[in-house]
Amino acid sequence: MDFDELVDRRGTYSVKWDAMESLFGVPSDEGLSMWVADSDFKIADVIADRLHEAVTEGMLGYIDAEAPYRAAIQWWMKNRHGWDIETDAIFTTTGLVNAVGLCLDTFTKPGDGVVLFTPVYHAFARIIKNAGREVVECEMANTDGFYTLDFEAYDTQMTGNETMLILCSPHNPGGRVWTKDELRAVADFAKRHDLMVVSDEIHQDLVFEGHTHLPMPVAVPDIEDRLLMLTAPSKTFNIAGLHTGQVIIPNLDLRARFKTRMQALSVASNSLGQYATTAAYSPEGAKWADAQLAYLDENRRIFDAAIAEIPGLSSMNLQSTYLAWVDFTDTGMEREEFTQRVEQGAKIAANHGTSFGTGGERFLRFNLATQRSRVEDACARLKDAFSDLQ
Repeated sequence: MDFDELVDRRGTYSVKWDAMESLFGVPSDEGLSMWVADSDFKIADVIADRLHEAVTEGMLGYIDAEAPYRAAIQWWMKNRHGWDIETDAIFTTTGLVNAVGLCLDTFTKPGDGVVLFTPVYHAFARIIKNAGREVVECEMANTDGFYTLDFEAYDTQMTGNETMLILCSPHNPGGRVWTKDELRAVADFAKRHDLMVVSDEIHQDLVFEGHTHLPMPVAVPDIEDRLLMLTAPSKTFNIAGLHTGQVIIPNLDLRARFKTRMQALSVASNSLGQYATTAAYSPEGAKWADAQLAYLDENRRIFDAAIAEIPGLSSMNLQSTYLAWVDFTDTGMEREEFTQRVEQGAKIAANHGTSFGTGGERFLRFNLATQRSRVEDACARLKDAFSDLQ
């Protein structure tokens, strides 16, 4: 578990590193890639060994590994999050963006409104629009460096055309770990307006000390009649390229509707994704995940301290995820200027806040799941790019 080991991903078809020049204008030979949410850490040995074994066997035909795969998911959720899951509640999708699309397809119709608490993970709005549904943005408040939810304001926005709410828990990009009271308020809001709730909990294992992630069914059991849970090992274990995620549905009626749609579309899992998930969700995987979290916590501390030293910049208090959300409002600069300083001055590729919806206009998102030397390099580059403010 040497997270300091530098891995050069340039020229490996890595979207994160090989696309930063075309997307952000950051030269690949000297740029730092801190945008898309995958890490620069090698996968855990327990996962690598299982995949190596599968390939060495020389057979990648049809398999039936559902029993150990589902058992591993059940073990992980019970032991790490106190969540009991029935075996038949688990459906496998081609990652969680695909899962969102399937939920929209099954439980909404074209023209329906889908509520997002913005700024939020950019793929949600894209999938909603591509599905012919309407994005309904409910902007969160930035309260002393944390995002908070204002349901009185959101109630006034509802028109009756809304049929679904997508919650990001923990929140991306703000890093909030929602409290039990906040999740209760989300559930009550959904009930008042008769909304299905899709709870994307892909970052559930990346929660820092002092905070506890509560799966929605654990926090608010009485919402299960309208709840669709999304989980995946991809962010925790850096296996997003295997495109394997889960929709977990506690309610029997909703489960039956989703199963019918999955069968109609012939959505099936892939063998390597199942093998990797089964290996990851194990005691060995848990040790690796804990070590990674400790490493990320120190990366977070170093980065936040550096940002705090640059006048006009502030990093949102990160309770979870490895995605720093940096506010440039107090620089007084237009978005184009601070973005250019980061991309052309510091030569860092970071996600543009505008892509996360209303409320993200003055922000950039930086991926800290990389080697510490790169985080320290990024800090030095940013200080230099904004040196005239200091």
